[in-house]
Amino acid sequence: SLGNLAAGVMLVLFRPFTQGDFVEAGGTSGTVDEVGIFNTVLNTPDNRRVIIPNAQITSDTITNYSAHATRRIDMIIGVGYGDDLKTARATLEKVIKGHDKVLDDPAPIVWVMELADSSVNFAVRPWVAAADYWQVRNELLEQLKTELEEAGCSIPFPQRDVHLHEVEKSSEAA
Repeated sequence: SLGNLAAGVMLVLFRPFTQGDFVEAGGTSGTVDEVGIFNTVLNTPDNRRVIIPNAQITSDTITNYSAHATRRIDMIIGVGYGDDLKTARATLEKVIKGHDKVLDDPAPIVWVMELADSSVNFAVRPWVAAADYWQVRNELLEQLKTELEEAGCSIPFPQRDVHLHEVEKSSEAA
């Protein structure tokens, strides 16, 4: 109890989050409903009420997703090795810049990130208002797939080529 009390005082003094913030703390993600002296109450996105002892919160990492007005969406979009990378990049940029909730400042970034096993991966990183994060992310994923396919690009899936080699039987083994 003394540990929870001390942790509660630290939370009240340092205010890493306030009521209404969406946080990840004490192993749980949710919207802060109440910060008490002994525990903190979060409401999860699936409407569960979670009561976390304050000592558990302060002994772990706290991620406050509401602390800033903007957030960057980090997406990895893969295209096939046979696709034209200039067409793919232009399509990705067009979709990102065409979304009305993507911010101009900071400017979105699109670049080749990796030559992976089954695809050429682009890092696609637009900025949005924090409140719009999930809506814009989901809309962009759908639009990116549709527009890439219309531009003639493929969205590859992990695959493996298997080659079989026939080994001749030795006459001595018979």
